Amino acid sequence: MSVATIEDTKQILDKLVAFPTISHNSNLAMVDYLASFLGQLGARVFLQHNGDGGKANLFATLGPDKDGGIVLSGHSDVVPVQGQSWSGDPFKMVERNGRLYGRGTCDMKGFLACCLAIARGAAELDLVRPLHFAFTYDEEVGCFGAKALIKELARRGIKPSAALIGEPTMMRVIEGHKGCYEYTTNFVGLEGHGSQPDLGVNAIQFGARLITHLMALGERLKDHAMAGSRFDPPWATIQVGHISGGTGRNIIAGNCSVEWEMRPVQPSDAALVKESLDTFINQQLLPEMQAVSPSASIETIVVSEVEGLQVVAQSEARDILYDMTGANGADVVAFGTEAGLFQEAGISAIICGPGSIEQAHKPNEFIDIEQLKSCLKMLSHLQAKLV
Repeated sequence: MSVATIEDTKQILDKLVAFPTISHNSNLAMVDYLASFLGQLGARVFLQHNGDGGKANLFATLGPDKDGGIVLSGHSDVVPVQGQSWSGDPFKMVERNGRLYGRGTCDMKGFLACCLAIARGAAELDLVRPLHFAFTYDEEVGCFGAKALIKELARRGIKPSAALIGEPTMMRVIEGHKGCYEYTTNFVGLEGHGSQPDLGVNAIQFGARLITHLMALGERLKDHAMAGSRFDPPWATIQVGHISGGTGRNIIAGNCSVEWEMRPVQPSDAALVKESLDTFINQQLLPEMQAVSPSASIETIVVSEVEGLQVVAQSEARDILYDMTGANGADVVAFGTEAGLFQEAGISAIICGPGSIEQAHKPNEFIDIEQLKSCLKMLSHLQAKLV
């Protein structure tokens, strides 16, 4: 049987890094490479394109065509490099002092490279349980690819029982994380001369009041932290990431957009925020705006709502990871992944992958080669248990 080596993995990762799969770019060239690689091993492969055909998910299967398979899952997209200070070309992998540098080495093409490296050996085995590979688009901007893929699996009647999401955790087993809900609230007011503010509706000022309310809600959520919460911080959080609007300092701002997110620990956190905002907007802000300009409006657009990964008493995926890694405990994290989407679909999900989240999204992103070796060892144990 072919044995996955670190040299094979490094060569694969070098190719993957060279694909500039920033979320606003197409990922098709990389997906074609992945499909060709797995297809040549005899995997059953299908691609699922997004609406405009510029991106695609890949789903591939080795082994028998039956229920109960195990999914190795990762995303193909990476975050932008614009405005970051890199010491070299972000899309040319460089090895230095036991580390591999390049955009996506850690988040999360290192895991994808490990998956391909062990696939060679898995293809030679008489698997009694399917081994699936799920590589998605647009995780970084809302997990849109994973949402579409999970629906497609249901449509095709493909029913895996467990999923391993290889986000960078330093190979720690992660059994829970917060949700990630992202929104844009748009205000349309009434422009006018800055010398007569009472005759206009200043959208920025109303946007600022919304932000103040959001920050107050964030403080309230601290009192709703679950007893014994293992998250850091232990409560749900709210964060405003971007605000834009207006045309000049002497013009009443006719528009404003506020981009914000919340990361709920439990569904009741999200319900509290939504109910409070709805009341505040519709009973206070909007009536004040429309008293001056009946056409004034406030609209909150849902960018993405990705459920958290809930800690459960019984977890097949966690048991598999304990068996593969020798771990006897699991942690939780604050950052989001696609794992909650698999769990929501009835697939036991767990997170464990090479590299540190501390390196993700930063200039000169890197992964330690030792982390890749540990991941290869884990995945090799997995394939041995599928025969």
